[in-house]
Amino acid sequence: MRGPILGGMDTHVPGDTDMRARQGSAVVFPGMGPTPFSEVARFMLVNPYARQLLATADEVLGYRLTDRYQQTEGDYSVYGQISFVVNCLALARWAEERLEIRPDLVAGPSFGGRAASVYAGVLDFADAVRMTARLAEVMDEYFAAEHPELVTQSMARLPEEKLRLLREELQERGEFHDLACVVDRDFFMLTVREGVLEELQQRIRSLGGMPLYTMKPPMHSHLFGPLRERVDAEIFSGLTWSDPLLPVVADQDGRTLTTGAEVRGMLLDGFVRTVRWPDVVAALTGAGVDTLHVAGQDGLFTRVAATTRAFRVRPVTPQSVMRPVRRRPAVLV
Repeated sequence: MRGPILGGMDTHVPGDTDMRARQGSAVVFPGMGPTPFSEVARFMLVNPYARQLLATADEVLGYRLTDRYQQTEGDYSVYGQISFVVNCLALARWAEERLEIRPDLVAGPSFGGRAASVYAGVLDFADAVRMTARLAEVMDEYFAAEHPELVTQSMARLPEEKLRLLREELQERGEFHDLACVVDRDFFMLTVREGVLEELQQRIRSLGGMPLYTMKPPMHSHLFGPLRERVDAEIFSGLTWSDPLLPVVADQDGRTLTTGAEVRGMLLDGFVRTVRWPDVVAALTGAGVDTLHVAGQDGLFTRVAATTRAFRVRPVTPQSVMRPVRRRPAVLV
């Protein structure tokens, strides 16, 4: 899950010289950021692709998802999480039909992996709804009992050598630290004890970096092996994992996944392994991709320099899809 970090961005066209040699495209489903119902209500209630998926979700859940989403507070409620998956998939379907996109690959960093697994044909949408609802419940239970002292701190404008220095200092003091996410060459997320958070933020600033948002519960740490095992046994074992119709690029290391078992492993590894977005960027460029169609509201992965310098980024958001189309006035002859 993600919070808003960077300002608004329209379509970006990079200027790198190898663009002529790359003509492929990929769909990216972003990590989840705080999204109030009011920001997506019109899209969910009017867009035909969203309404079709909502009908299925309501049937699976046994209640109207939009009602619960509207009535429940919190940035990452279970209803908000399921709605984010619904909206991302609806946007991808809209892009296929209206923009006639034909992607070669799909990627979904962090939370986006759930929508990516459906889009690629690995999971049935109804199963993804059940999975997302149950995952929210299990994760709430797990973090209520385990690792209450841990948070994940994001930081920008901190080069890798200074991150290394920061971690060495924590190591010397015997403080736990784990790298949760590499977003760019100077953008990282580090899991630490909440008790050192204020001092850590001050140290980041002294090194010339910028501490951004803090996530609790934490994410992507080798400590969460028991959570991975529980999810595998209680949730994933009851789902059908088909081989993907569209190859999936793993968010931990950029591997191209071509079996359902591999995608299942990627989602499970999301609990315990570092997300490394630059590896995904390298894999996509190596596969000849020059255009990313971003299906969903993204405040992070597809907005950093590592992405915008490598690809043409085409955001497909609820706001852009619902924006009225300007028509040229008729010319009388």
